[in-house]
Order: sequence, then structure tokens, then C-alpha cells
Amino acid sequence: MRMPVPVGAGLALAGLAASAAYSNAARRWYLSWGATAEETTGRLPGDELLPGPDLKSTRAVSVDAPPSAVWPWLVQMGSGRGGAYTYDWIENLFGLDMHSADQILPQFQHLAVGEVLPLGPNGPGMRVEVCEPERALVFRSLDGTWVWAFQLRPDEAGTRLISRNRIATPHPSWATRLVNRLVMEPGSLIMERRMLLGIKERAERTQQPATVLPA
Repeated sequence: MRMPVPVGAGLALAGLAASAAYSNAARRWYLSWGATAEETTGRLPGDELLPGPDLKSTRAVSVDAPPSAVWPWLVQMGSGRGGAYTYDWIENLFGLDMHSADQILPQFQHLAVGEVLPLGPNGPGMRVEVCEPERALVFRSLDGTWVWAFQLRPDEAGTRLISRNRIATPHPSWATRLVNRLVMEPGSLIMERRMLLGIKERAERTQQPATVLPA
């Protein structure tokens, strides 16, 4: 029995899309969106916490504001805190209790190494491993399989905000590897891109213009 042409064409297109997503070129793009070659390969704080990860992504964005304007938005991130500045409705499908704040929340501005932030009611807690104000913030999951690092680098435009994920997937099955490659990795770009742009928009919006002194 012959397959109807529209169905066959649809399956062919789906196969081509999957092949493209699986390609090395596509993978490099969605694992290093916005980052320069130096940022992608260079060392960041927290790299030593999970050497030899199964997955590493490095993504970045330029913010037209100094690190001092970016840091408050970073430090208040989290479940039941300032949210993740991404697609809340997607996060909350997994019960993560994310509600992205549009203002700086004073009650969440005092983060310290050793604090554990919840990742929803069932997720592994995220322990603060590095907290260098206006420079670096690094979390590690309590199960040790995920390190998430942020670095703020001053530049001519203001700040380069760099985000790196290092993830271990012990003994994954071939099906798990396939799902990670075709679904989880591209999906992480969608969410993290929105997060980085969300922080950029908020920091630039709240940045006070420079005071011009009279001559």
C-alpha cells in the first residue's frame, strides 16, 4: 500500500529537520549561541566543579549597562524568587514555581556561598558555589550532575553576560542520548536565549543615565 503523498512528504521533511538538528554544525550553533570562540573555549569560574561533562553549553549576550546593573537581576533568580526571565508558562508545566520579576527584589539581594536554592518541589536543590558580586555566580546541583555558571565581563558596550552549563549524564541509553540531542539541547537554547535577553532588557531598562556635570 502506497503512502499518501502529503504524508510521505511530511515524514521526509521531518526526517530532514531531524538530520539538520542532529548535525554538528547545528549543534555547535545552539550550544554556543551568542558566544565568541574565546568565550566558548575559555575557562569560566566553576569549570573545575564538573570536569569532563557529557554536555557543555556556553551562551552569551551583550548588555548596554555595567555589571552593577546586571548583577541584581542575576542574584535574585530562582524558583519562588525572581524567576528565570524566560517562558514562565513552560517552566511551570514542570511545577517549578517561576514568576519572572520585572523589578529588583531587595529580599533576594543577599546571596552567599553555601545557600541552597530550590528548583521546584521535586528538583535537586542548587547550591551556591561561587558568589563574587558583579563578577561571577555559580550553582551546582546537590546531586552533582549540573553546574551552571554566570560571568559578567565589562566591555566597551557595558557587560558581556556569559552563561555556561556543564551537565553529566551517567550511563545514558541510546534513546536518552537521542532525546537529549534532538529535543533537550535545542530546547535549552530556546529557554536560555529568552533568559539572557530577559536579563539584558531588564538591566538596560533600569540603568540610570549618566549624570552630566555642568561645565
